[in-house]
Amino acid sequence: MIEGKLLHGKHAQAGCLGGHIPAVFNGRPCACGAVGCAEAEARWLVTSLDRKGLARSLQTAFCRDISNVGFKELFEEAASGDKVAVAIRDRCLNIWAATAVGLVHAYDPEMIVIGGGVMKSADVIIPYLESYVHKYAWTPWGKVQVCAAELGNNAVLMGAVPLLSQDIAANDLRTWPSAAS
Repeated sequence: MIEGKLLHGKHAQAGCLGGHIPAVFNGRPCACGAVGCAEAEARWLVTSLDRKGLARSLQTAFCRDISNVGFKELFEEAASGDKVAVAIRDRCLNIWAATAVGLVHAYDPEMIVIGGGVMKSADVIIPYLESYVHKYAWTPWGKVQVCAAELGNNAVLMGAVPLLSQDIAANDLRTWPSAAS
């Protein structure tokens, strides 16, 4: 939100695609069709089958069982001290943190709200991102707050209410199909 209003952009994509900010200019293909998106780079590090090669040379728990791995397993293994998991987790944190700084410079927010399943590790992610943003974002007015989304899977639904309210207020109700019938 900017100045209390949802940010739309010309094609209704503004402010909602933070994970699709390029983090690596010649990076991995992303589901969105771009390359090097923060989301694609972090996801690849966690799920890559290249860890099989690591498993042969670095006998760590994180490398041994790669059949069903995601951010939950990554953060669990990193917390237990697995060297490969720690290195991958730290790389993911840096990708997300650099992306957050880019978003601060693009949108000048007072707060960044991070959501998704990865926030099950918010106790590690939020302090890291906030520290990085405070160190590297140019905000002479003060510090950007970084927090975890509190609405979980209901966030999209809750965001629709102000969006629709703004649309109703901005449009003459006579233009709505239900009002014309």
